[in-house]
Amino acid sequence: YTTNSLTLIPPLLSSPLLSSPLLSSPLLSSPLLSSPLLSSPLLSSPLLSSPLLSSPLLSSPLLSSPLLSSPHPDYRTQTGKTAAGRTGKAGKAVKSGNTVKSARFGKTENAWSVVVKNRVPRAATSRAERIWPGGVIPYIIGGNFTGSQRAMFKQAMRHWEKLTCVTFIEKTEEESYIVFTYRPCGCCSYVGRRGNGPQAISIGKNCDKFGIVVHELGHVIGFWHEHTRPDRDDHVTIIRDNIQPGQEYNFLKMEPGEVNSLGEHYDFDSIMHYARNTFSRGMFLDTILPSRDENGIRPAIGQRTRLSKGDISQARKLYRCPACGETLQESTGNFSSPGYPNGYPSYTHCVWRVSVTPGEKIVLNFTTMDLYKSSLCWYDYIEVRDGYWRKAPLLGRFCGDQVPEGLVSSESRMWIEFRSSSNWVGKGFTAVYEAVCGGEILKDQGQIQSPNYPDDYRPSKDCVWRITVSEGYNVGLSFQAFEIERHDSCAYDYLEVRDGPAESSPLIGRFCGYDRPEDVRSTSHNLWMKFVSDGTVNKAGFAANFFKEEDECSKPDNGGCEQRCVNTLGSFKCACDPGYELALDKKSCEAACGGLLSKLNGTISTPVAPTQYRISMQFESFELEGNEVCKYDFVEVRSGLSSDSKLHGKYCGTEVPEVITSQYNNMRIEFKSDNTVSKKGFKAHFFSDKDECSKDNGGCQHDCINTVGSYVCQCRHGFILHENKHDCKEAECKHKVHSPSGTMNSPNWPDKYPSRKECTWDITTTPGHRVRLSFNEFEIEQHQECAYDHLEAFDGEGDSAAILGRLCGSKIPEPLVSTGNKMYLRFISDASVQRKGFQATHSTECGGRLKAETRQKNLYSHSQFGDNNYPGHTDCEWLVTSEEGYGIELTFTTFEVEEEADCGYDYIELYDGYDSNSHRLGRFCGSGPREEIYSAGDAVLIRFHSDDTISKKGFHIRYISTQFQQNLHTRK
Repeated sequence: YTTNSLTLIPPLLSSPLLSSPLLSSPLLSSPLLSSPLLSSPLLSSPLLSSPLLSSPLLSSPLLSSPLLSSPHPDYRTQTGKTAAGRTGKAGKAVKSGNTVKSARFGKTENAWSVVVKNRVPRAATSRAERIWPGGVIPYIIGGNFTGSQRAMFKQAMRHWEKLTCVTFIEKTEEESYIVFTYRPCGCCSYVGRRGNGPQAISIGKNCDKFGIVVHELGHVIGFWHEHTRPDRDDHVTIIRDNIQPGQEYNFLKMEPGEVNSLGEHYDFDSIMHYARNTFSRGMFLDTILPSRDENGIRPAIGQRTRLSKGDISQARKLYRCPACGETLQESTGNFSSPGYPNGYPSYTHCVWRVSVTPGEKIVLNFTTMDLYKSSLCWYDYIEVRDGYWRKAPLLGRFCGDQVPEGLVSSESRMWIEFRSSSNWVGKGFTAVYEAVCGGEILKDQGQIQSPNYPDDYRPSKDCVWRITVSEGYNVGLSFQAFEIERHDSCAYDYLEVRDGPAESSPLIGRFCGYDRPEDVRSTSHNLWMKFVSDGTVNKAGFAANFFKEEDECSKPDNGGCEQRCVNTLGSFKCACDPGYELALDKKSCEAACGGLLSKLNGTISTPVAPTQYRISMQFESFELEGNEVCKYDFVEVRSGLSSDSKLHGKYCGTEVPEVITSQYNNMRIEFKSDNTVSKKGFKAHFFSDKDECSKDNGGCQHDCINTVGSYVCQCRHGFILHENKHDCKEAECKHKVHSPSGTMNSPNWPDKYPSRKECTWDITTTPGHRVRLSFNEFEIEQHQECAYDHLEAFDGEGDSAAILGRLCGSKIPEPLVSTGNKMYLRFISDASVQRKGFQATHSTECGGRLKAETRQKNLYSHSQFGDNNYPGHTDCEWLVTSEEGYGIELTFTTFEVEEEADCGYDYIELYDGYDSNSHRLGRFCGSGPREEIYSAGDAVLIRFHSDDTISKKGFHIRYISTQFQQNLHTRK
C-alpha cells in the first residue's frame, strides 16, 4: 500500500498467523476489540482509504493483538523527498546565536545530508517517514571531537533516552544513521530521519554545550522550533525591527500541513524555543516577546538546560511510547508491574529499558511473580530481551507464579516488556537489577567505558575486563575520551592495562590524568584491563574501543627497521636502541652524541653534566624598622649580581624571614637604612646547597621549592598537598584575601583550568577604600551571555551583592572597582571547553560611599596606614550617609597631615551635606581637629588632598550614626 511516496509494509500481511488456527480462536470474542488501540491516530490516517480496509484482518482480534501494538510501524521510504519536504524550493541559512543553522532545501554535499531548518518550530513533523523505526537512532561521532565533547554528546543522548522511549545506539550495520560532525552551517541538524544513508548533526564552534546538543537532537528526533508553530501568534509577538538583517526568515511560521503538535499546548519552556534576543541587533533587544499570562508576567523562553514537560509529552506521543515503564540508567534499581500488589489492569503494555555503561553487564532478578498462566504465556507475560529493543535476542518469556532464575545480559542493555490481555488479574511482579562491571569479553570489537560514563565514575570501584579476540590477531585499544583523577604515579584512581589474559601479564601502562593515552596493542589475542577508583575525587572517566589488530612487525624484514620495530594500530614505526637516534629516513639509526663542529669557538661537555649548586642564606636574628611596606629600612635579596635580577624578597620588621635559596650560583644582598629610626639589624649566614629540585622536579607533582639541605613541594591554586608531601589533590577552591594588593589566578594557571570547577575570592581591603581589579591576562570560553565558563564580580560580600560584571572571552576586560571595601569573585567552568583562564591584580582605591550605623566604623586616609605615609598627588572623596532622622559623628583618633598656615598643601575638608555646595565644616591639616564633629543632616562629604612633596602618617576617623545635635557642629 503506497501513498504520498510512503510505503507501509505491515509485517502481519506476510505473517504465518494469517493461516493460523488462531483465527478460529476464542480470541474472536475477546474484549480486546475494545482496546484503547482502536482510538489510535492511525484511524485518521490515509490508510483508511486503503484496500486494506476490506481485508478479513479488520474483523480479526489480531487488530488488538500485542503484535500490533508496536509504537513504530515499519515505514520505509519508497521515493525520496527533500529534507523540508518542499522539493526544489530554496531555503536560507538559519543560525543558532551567531552560528549558521542550515543550508538549502534539497541539496546534498560530500555524501552527507545537508541540514535543513528553514522556518523551524518545535511542533513535531507530520511526515511519518521521518520517524525513526522503533525509536532507534544509530550514530557515529566524528574523530574531530575531544573526549569531553564526546562525553557531552552521550550525556545529551542519555537525557533523551531517560525521559522518552527513543534509543541511541552506536552504528554497526544500519543503513540510516546520524553523524556528529562539524559542518559550515555550525549548529544544525536534519529534522527527523532522512533515510538512505548518513545524515549530519553539526556541532560547530560554541555549540558544544549540553543544552544545545539536546536541542539539536530534538531536530534529529523530528521536532521543529516551537516559535514557528502555525498558532504562534496567539502566544508570542515577533519584533521584526530588532532582527538582524538577513535573518528574518528564521521567524516565519510553518504551514499547518508541515507540522503536527499532537494536541500539545504552546510550550514557552520548550528546549526547542528561541530565546527573547535570538538573532537580535543588540543583546538587550527582544526579537520574540512572549505574551503576558493571567498574572501579567511574561514567561521565560529559550532555556537550554533540559527537556520541558511539553517536550517529553510530545516525544512520547510522536513515538507512541507505552503508557508505563521507563528507561533505567542507574547502576542498581527496581521496578514492578502497575498496581502491584493490588493487581495489574487488563490490556496493559509496559516497557522498561535498562541501559548501563558499555563494559558493564546487567543482572536481573525477579523477586515476586504472579501473572495469569497460559500455554506459551500467550496472554499475560513478561519478555526479557538481551539488547536495546524488541527485536533483540530473547532471554525468556514468563508467566504464572514461578519466580524465574536470574538473567544476565551479554552487554550493557536489556529490554523488559510486560503485557496483559485478559480479565484475570494477578498481583503482578517485582524485579531488581544491578550493573556489574568487568568480566570476560569474547568478541572482535566493542566498547569499554568506566562505570557511569559519561557522568562521573562512582567511588570505590574495582573493575576487571579480560578481552579475547580471534586467534592469530592482537587486541587494539583506542581511547576516545579520558579523564581520571590526576596523580604523577596514578596512586588514587587509575586504569591499568596488561599484555595478556591475567593480572600477572606484563604491564603495558597505568594511566590517569586528562591526556588520552596512546593507542594500545597487545602481543597476543588477549588484553587485561583494570579500573580502580578511591572514595574521594571522581571524574568523567574513560571511553575506549577495542578491536582485533594485525602485527606488521612480525614480518621477516622487521618492517624494514634497522634496530627496533614498534607496532602501532593499523601501522608501525621504527625506533632505536638507547644511545642512538632515528635518522632522516625514519628506519636507520645513528649515534646520539658526538658529531661535526664547524664553529670558531664553543663548549663541549659529556652527555651528562653535574647539576648546579645554589646559595642558601639563613637569618639568625632580624630587627629592622618597618612592618610590611619596607620603605625606610630594609634588606633586599636577589638571585644574580645585578640590581634588576630576580627578587626573592624585601624584608623589614621583626619577623625572621624564611631560608632563601638562590636560583643560580650567586646571590646579591642589599641593606638600606634611612636617617631616623634605628633597630638592631640582622645577622645571617650563607652556604652552598645542592638543588634537589633540579632533578625530576624533586618528585613534586606541581612546584618544587628548594630549601636548606632539602626541598618542599607546593601545589597550584585549587589544589592541596597530599599527606605524602609530594602529590597534589584537588581541593575546595575558596580564598579570603585581606592584603591591600596582590595577584590572583584561575585554578591551574598558567595551564588550562580544569572542568567543572568553582572558585571564589572574598577580597577585603582597608575600611574607607575600594577594591580595584585589573586583568593582566584573560582567556575564558566565549559566549554572548557568558552562560558557560565565566568570572563574576560582586560589589560587596558574597553573591547576594550587586553584580559588577560577568566576564568571558579573550578580550581583557576593563578594570572593576567596588563601591565599598569588599569585592567577591566567583569563577565557574562547565564540563566541556577549557581555556587558559585569567590572571588579575587587585589594588586599593581611596574614596567611595560609606554607611554610618549605630555601631562605630573606621575610615583611614590610605590603604597602607600604619605601614607607610600617605602617597602624594592624592585626591580622595568619601560620602558618609546615615538613616533618615540620624546625624553623623566623626572622631579623629589619629591626624598627621603636612602643616601649613592656610592648609594649602595637604588637607582634609568636611562638608555638612552630599556635595561641596553644602555648608563647609572646615579645612584641616597639621594635627587636625581636637574634638568630635557632628553633622546637622544625614550626610557628610570628606575630601582629602595631598601634593607631590611632603607626606605624613595620615589620619584615622571613627564614624557613627547619632541623634541630631542642635546648632553645634563640634563639641569638646
